[in-house]
Amino acid sequence: MKSTVEPLEGNKVKVSVEVDEEEFEKAIDAAFKKIAREVRIPGFRPGKAPRKVLEARFGIEAARGQALQDALPEYYLTAVKEHQVDVIAPPEIDITTGEESGPVAFDAVVEVRPKVTIGGYRSLRVTIPSPVPTDAEIDEQLERLRQRFAELETVDRPAADGDFVTVDIKGTQGAEVLDGLTADDYLYEIGAGSPIPEIDENLRGAKPGDILEFNAANPDPEAADNLHFRILVKEVKAKVLLPLDDSFAAEASEFETLAELRDDFAKRLSRVKKIQAQMALRERASEALAALVTDDPPKPLVDTELRNRLQDFALRLQAQGIDPEQYLAMTGKTEQEIVDELRGAAELAVKVDLALRAIAEAEAIDVTDDELEEEYAAVAQRLDIKPAEVRRRFERSDQVEAVRSDLRNRKAFEWLCDQLEIVDEEGNVIARASLEIDGDSPSQFDDRDGEAGSAATGDNETEDDE
Repeated sequence: MKSTVEPLEGNKVKVSVEVDEEEFEKAIDAAFKKIAREVRIPGFRPGKAPRKVLEARFGIEAARGQALQDALPEYYLTAVKEHQVDVIAPPEIDITTGEESGPVAFDAVVEVRPKVTIGGYRSLRVTIPSPVPTDAEIDEQLERLRQRFAELETVDRPAADGDFVTVDIKGTQGAEVLDGLTADDYLYEIGAGSPIPEIDENLRGAKPGDILEFNAANPDPEAADNLHFRILVKEVKAKVLLPLDDSFAAEASEFETLAELRDDFAKRLSRVKKIQAQMALRERASEALAALVTDDPPKPLVDTELRNRLQDFALRLQAQGIDPEQYLAMTGKTEQEIVDELRGAAELAVKVDLALRAIAEAEAIDVTDDELEEEYAAVAQRLDIKPAEVRRRFERSDQVEAVRSDLRNRKAFEWLCDQLEIVDEEGNVIARASLEIDGDSPSQFDDRDGEAGSAATGDNETEDDE
């Protein structure tokens, strides 16, 4: 078999393949064997009829047509692999010679992954939240704890926001009493964000013994009638906050002093903010990188990425026990709105992929065999199988180069994150060391549950090898 590749316009190539008559004869012979398994010939068991009998009964044309149908995709894939053509869509195959007899030749026009050229990636600047907690944020955490340990004290004054009132409440819609809005001795916090704002409006300034009657808009837009409330105010209570001192720290935590408690909050909040900053760094870097790709992403790549994201989305809903129709009702979104959102994310992901490939090539970033083995080991650990089995699965599914490409992109992204300038919302430069958590650098904060992991899964039995 001979093959050549010719570049065409529109991000396509033409793969031309020639197969001599002797080689194609093997495909014809395989086609006859296939026909023998599918037909019944008197005097022969299924699959045992000799070629001469089949040829006399069905003619050479039937087997040649079957051979063309079965063998051309294999010839095409062999040529694509030989010339390392990075195809992203099904080919359009045109048989130029050999449909009826003789050697076979065909052309396959196929769209390939474009190589983009990007500039300015060495001088990118991204803005992320500061990984350092402020005194105000630490104070807010302390105040939340203080509110949790607050006591309630009965007061003889009109109720105000932040107060708790004990009430008998009865809510009706027309002549129907609503169980969810009816209760006795109910403790209610004024200003806590009720879905029915009229309740707060009427309780502000109320005193024990007051009877409040009022109408309220129904939060259900499809309901025909408004709501009616009758509320008896029994008691008004105010929060009594403990002073922020060592005694409070000892009562509210395992620490003996307020300074120790504050230091613990600072450490916890610092870890949370570092994780948030790391996630923001990856997101902002991806967005900035995608913006450098001026060409529209190829539709086949976007469609493939979109299908994967839709599948992942459906699996996540299924894992949470949520029906797609329930999710749409919960979020108020339409199916098309969900698809449009995921399509936007898919387009960005494709642009990032193309840009990272360009960076890897420009900066001579490659993947060593040792790094490939480390990836096999990481996947094996997730799947609880042996690395040798992971390697075999990748090799059998012809996915080794895909894994290598995924690793190369990952290394290119880590390289980019080490190069770009990072600032906070105030424009202050953020040192990379300030993003580290227990010695882990932000470049190690990556997602390894991607193409490599999915490609290694399958129905194959795990073999007991090293």
